[in-house]
Amino acid sequence: LAPGEYTLTGSEAHHLASVRRFVAGDRVTLFNGDGNDYPAVVLGSGKKSVSLTVLGVEPTARELPFPLVVASALPKGDRADFLIEKLTELGVTRFVPLITARSVVQPKEAAVEKFTRTAIEASKQCGRNRIMTVDTPRTWAAFMKLPDIPERRFVLHTDSATTGRLVTGACVVAVGPEGGFAPEEVNAAGAAGWVAASLGPRVMRVETAAVAAAVV
Repeated sequence: LAPGEYTLTGSEAHHLASVRRFVAGDRVTLFNGDGNDYPAVVLGSGKKSVSLTVLGVEPTARELPFPLVVASALPKGDRADFLIEKLTELGVTRFVPLITARSVVQPKEAAVEKFTRTAIEASKQCGRNRIMTVDTPRTWAAFMKLPDIPERRFVLHTDSATTGRLVTGACVVAVGPEGGFAPEEVNAAGAAGWVAASLGPRVMRVETAAVAAAVV
């Protein structure tokens, strides 16, 4: 994107012209994930495209000042889309679908495209102009070995003896499935330097725990 004429195609053109019914002269803001807003004016629309003039480039800071990675087992049904939507709104920079010993939902490769689309839609709604990265699904053992995640690492655990607490700043938070992480998974995390943390005395659903952790 750059100042000048631009042709929007595909689903975004359909949404702009047929769903939102923008017409010539209407103003809209475009973004492509680079951290800038691109104010534009509609010139006209056809069946499959919309012509616009990009008026300028506006650097806009809406991101957290540190990386925040959430890795989570997936909840059932539409609750997974809710999870992605809210993490996007809260500024999470990267999401990793987890496959754990007690996972109820087994994420497939196609989930990456689906969740990325959800993140884009959520970004449009909340005005975020960088897209939350969605990783390919990873097993818990493989995820713990990743070299490119923040050094402060927390695994949420529902055991009543867990006293660790999340802290603000660059970190990665892992959320287990219904039933939580298996004891051997928590032990493996501890051996790898992860801190077992609690969100309080009540057991939360997967998506609630992930959102609550991101808020902290």
